[in-house]
Amino acid sequence: MKPLSVAIIGAGSWGSALSIVLNSNGHTVHLWMRSSKQLQEIKTTGKNQKYLKDVTIPDTIKLSNDLKATIKDKAVVLLSVPTQSVREVLKKIKPWLRKDQLVINVAKGLETQTKLRISEIIKQELGEQPCVVLSGPSHAEEASRGMPTTVVSTSKDKKWAEFVQDLFSNDYFRVYTNPDIVGVELGGSLKNVIAFGAGISDGLGYGDNAKAALMTRGIREIARLGEAMGAEISTFSGLSGIGDLIVTCTSMHSRNRRAGILIGQGKSFEETLEEVGMVVEGIKTTESAYELSKFYNIEMPITEQIYDVIYKGVEPKEAVIQLMSRRKKNEMEEIAEGREIDW
Repeated sequence: MKPLSVAIIGAGSWGSALSIVLNSNGHTVHLWMRSSKQLQEIKTTGKNQKYLKDVTIPDTIKLSNDLKATIKDKAVVLLSVPTQSVREVLKKIKPWLRKDQLVINVAKGLETQTKLRISEIIKQELGEQPCVVLSGPSHAEEASRGMPTTVVSTSKDKKWAEFVQDLFSNDYFRVYTNPDIVGVELGGSLKNVIAFGAGISDGLGYGDNAKAALMTRGIREIARLGEAMGAEISTFSGLSGIGDLIVTCTSMHSRNRRAGILIGQGKSFEETLEEVGMVVEGIKTTESAYELSKFYNIEMPITEQIYDVIYKGVEPKEAVIQLMSRRKKNEMEEIAEGREIDW
């Protein structure tokens, strides 16, 4: 692919990491951040310490606080802002976008008020603007250091998914395409809920047995809701499903898991969010997932217990007891998708 000009909106950990990936691919990267203090720090030290500790931001990446100048006439506009800020940012940039500019979203979550996926928000705000979602098991701390990383590009339009595959792919950053935009977005969003629960389990001092159960039963919950919402069930066996769930439930790079650990250790939510220091998408997504499960009449016991811990003040240990003492079941009832099992 010939070099292109790319605007990245948001200089958090993932936006900064992707700016490094695209810069290494020879593209001209314009990185926008809201904070002038952050901009000065990167210009002065070459580091974005709060979000990417000890990672050098190449001086060939162009930094800016000017949103209009950042996106004007760029071939690609990549959104790397918290889910709950996406609509606000879209409203701001809409007057300056050309209809042929591709918008890529890399945030993972559901809008709390509407329960919409981010591609749906983009459709509402920008109409037929070309749109791609990039998701999958990818910690910024590793991708920014050139460690092997594999993600998924999805869009309603195959040509744009493949365009983004070419834009990002190199010898350490591999991109697959997937036509199931609903499944990819839901997998990337809902795994944060289960990862928060896995962190709580770790914070309580439980072991690998408990985490394996949470992850295995958690992906079933995600798949059940996803299928009800129109996703392909096979997507949840892929990178944006079980792949993203594994990496988020097991790594200390995961802010959702770290937040859960602190809650499990008895910290308040205020103390937890202050210590993590970044947006914990799983907290808001838990509310959305819980409400969607009620709307679609889908059984999601892990999500329900995590919701009770966050929003009803239930003690984490009590939530675990509730999960462990549920009605006895045959695992194949669900794996066989409700079909009668001859046994």
